[in-house]
Amino acid sequence: MNFGAVWGNLGFLLEASWLTIYLSFLSFLVALAIGVLIGTWRALGAPRGIEWIMVTYIEIFRGTPLLVQLFFIYYGLPQVGIAMSAHHAAILGLSLNFGAYMSEIVRSGMGAIDYGQHEAARALGMNAWVRLRYIIYPQALRITLPPLTNTYAAILKDSSLVSVLSITELTRAGQLIYVRTYEPFEIYLTLAVFYFVMTFSISRVARLLEIRLSGGYAQKG
Repeated sequence: MNFGAVWGNLGFLLEASWLTIYLSFLSFLVALAIGVLIGTWRALGAPRGIEWIMVTYIEIFRGTPLLVQLFFIYYGLPQVGIAMSAHHAAILGLSLNFGAYMSEIVRSGMGAIDYGQHEAARALGMNAWVRLRYIIYPQALRITLPPLTNTYAAILKDSSLVSVLSITELTRAGQLIYVRTYEPFEIYLTLAVFYFVMTFSISRVARLLEIRLSGGYAQKG
């Protein structure tokens, strides 16, 4: 094995890794906002017409491949006058796709909270926002943190698909190096290590947060 091509392009790979993290983090934040908004609205009971729109969005984005969605946003929407940069298309595609999944995570997490707590909060004179902020969301966070963390890791890994939009993130950087060096084993092994380190770091940080939110009583591991 010869890792000379990897060492010679290490700076390029690190720069591409930062772009991967940047795109993934922004997409996660937007997807989380979508997930909390839709998940909360559905958990509390949205009007029938709005509920139908939200369910349609969820089913479409969960029922079609992310790659097709990226192609449609970047190459298809300009045909109807909606054009955007590759980076914006990547963030929009990832956000809409994973926002659909995260909305179901949030809705399920809120649904797992005993309804009696809603009633008790109302009896104390709390309005809807105060109930959510101090009663519902803190408990739902402890329930939804593990699946939300898994979703973030999935976004980071699936961000490799945005390479089809000619964005030089980690996977495309590896492809460009391979075209010049023809050393696929070393290059793609290195990419796998990079992705593993990033996703493993996310899982460890999330585990620490989970322990802290549980008051330190969660089993460490």
